[in-house]
Amino acid sequence: MNTEMALAQLGISVADLTPQQRRKFDEDGYFIVEDVFSPAEVEEMRSEFERLRAVEGDYGGHEVHIEPGAPRLSNLFNKSPAFDRCLSCKPTLAAAAFLLGEIRVYSLNARNPLKGEGQQPLHSDVPRVTPTDWRVVNSMVLLDDMTPTNGPTRLVPGSHKWVPINVPDVNMAEVKRIEARPEDEAIIPRDPYAPHPQEIKVTGNAGSVAVINGHIWHGGTLNESGAPRRVSPSRDRAARPAAATERARASHAGTPGAR
Repeated sequence: MNTEMALAQLGISVADLTPQQRRKFDEDGYFIVEDVFSPAEVEEMRSEFERLRAVEGDYGGHEVHIEPGAPRLSNLFNKSPAFDRCLSCKPTLAAAAFLLGEIRVYSLNARNPLKGEGQQPLHSDVPRVTPTDWRVVNSMVLLDDMTPTNGPTRLVPGSHKWVPINVPDVNMAEVKRIEARPEDEAIIPRDPYAPHPQEIKVTGNAGSVAVINGHIWHGGTLNESGAPRRVSPSRDRAARPAAATERARASHAGTPGAR
């Protein structure tokens, strides 16, 4: 069974993306959909987040990353059925199939920066060898309202098409080194922790989902208010070589808004 057949069984297809969503995803590298999950669904996931945090304590997130000041959880699909609904999140799966072709669901983690914590350097999650070597689509399921002051994720619109920066070593895969041209060096920030002049902060109500090209420059920000900002980021990876993925994406080129 391929991705198209599997998604069809879920009642999902690339056609579920609106022309506006496709255009924004292509040009800016992200889009946000409100009210994907109901208040009851969000509350169940929040409750499970807190239960698992109490169980795992300071070791929460250790399978992937422990971040001082930002409690984490990893591998949530393996820990609670409350998060299974994220496996069939329509905007995430439709966008991943559109961008990547054949996909595989990779992970679901969670992060909640505490007051005065959470600032991350601008980074890309994965490298890119060619301009269309898309490898990852991320989505953020907002379990709390994400506001300008409780540590929202910042991202630089359009930067998914720029040189990847500060890619974690564990995500480099077969890429040994990212080549930066002189024109790339000119735009790479000297201080990746500093605000970028073109960055925006992702905000939205609990239950919303932000779908993000994993190559975009992004990072967490400082939680100034101390209000909870529990987010469950999921990740879908391309399941085929880059050339095949590009051919799959090209097959959708005639659909509205695709380019």
